[in-house]
Amino acid sequence: MTTALDAATLDRALAAATDAARAAGGIAMKYYTSHFDVTIKPDDTPVTQADREAEQTIVATLGRAFPDWGFLGEEFGAKGATDVRWIIDPIDGTKNFVRRIPVWATLLALEAHGEIVAGVILNPVTGELYAARKGGGARLNGRRVSVSDVGDLWSATFLHAGLRLYRKAGVWDGVVRLVDATERQRGFGDYLGYALVAEGKAEMYVEVDLKPWDLAPCKIVVEEAGGRFTDLAGTPTIYSGNALATNGRLHDAALALLAGR
Repeated sequence: MTTALDAATLDRALAAATDAARAAGGIAMKYYTSHFDVTIKPDDTPVTQADREAEQTIVATLGRAFPDWGFLGEEFGAKGATDVRWIIDPIDGTKNFVRRIPVWATLLALEAHGEIVAGVILNPVTGELYAARKGGGARLNGRRVSVSDVGDLWSATFLHAGLRLYRKAGVWDGVVRLVDATERQRGFGDYLGYALVAEGKAEMYVEVDLKPWDLAPCKIVVEEAGGRFTDLAGTPTIYSGNALATNGRLHDAALALLAGR
């Protein structure tokens, strides 16, 4: 189903998401540059006061701007409407955040009737802000970005995340085939893999062991930059727990290698 939200509404939503991300990023940076306590959640992942306070700020900010829309957040779960809702990861890359590695971001996306229609990725450390809405292109700090035009695998750069997770997810052999087929491989991980594909600095990124909030804005940013985003079966969804983002031209070839076809 396509969204009923018009371009003007999406522009307002994207502006509000940008403001909310910057407010949340400001809170996160105060902790990042000082002290915070770390606790371990039931899924064995870390969480800090920064995660919780940042998400609360996002919900409060966007709730005032669009009171009829719901939320799905990493820290506080689902609330309100489900047909049109914000999907929130206040700090994507908390393990990096905890170790003061500057590869983490606030992720915000708008989902309307099952489709991601707007999204923002903000790295508060670097100030890089990626923003996209359906039909409006993708931008980095206001500058239009687009995927590369590399059309052969051997000239491609393949990005990956934590290697052990691929083995655990049962896709190790497919990842090895991609390694063998591509010119260059680097492990940038988290939001940054999608950002580099969207900017045309790499051609493909495979990630597993994911939640919807890890992927929501990454999908629309890659797509609006001219790329393609699916799960490893080729379905354009954020709900399968895995993802393949490419420049589009190499997507089918990457899917085939991952599947062993």
